Amino acid sequence: QVQLVESGGGLVQAGGSLRLSCAASRRTSSSQVMGWFRQAPGKERECVAAIRWSGGTYYADSVKGRFTISRDNAKNTVYLQMNSLKPEDTAVYYCATRESVVVTTTPWEYDYWGQGTQVTVSL
Repeated sequence: QVQLVESGGGLVQAGGSLRLSCAASRRTSSSQVMGWFRQAPGKERECVAAIRWSGGTYYADSVKGRFTISRDNAKNTVYLQMNSLKPEDTAVYYCATRESVVVTTTPWEYDYWGQGTQVTVSL
């Protein structure tokens, strides 16, 4: 079992920045991929970024150039730096981990999830 705890959400004006953190209780040899997802009211959960602990990243087109995913292997923590935020970025953001080395954007292919953190971007 892996527990994930997100932090760093909040309210920010458009154009502002936030950094989300996701701390994993442990990292197994098989849990190689961490993903950040978001879900807005009435919309499906979507993957915005993912990273392998050994390197390699994915970004959704909607966040490329604005969001950066990074990791601190020593702390078992993954970060999502969000810059130039837009009102359409408003959502609950979740981190998740997958027991595979293959990066995927499909929510049901992730094995463990955090509780989510609200990000609200105002005009």
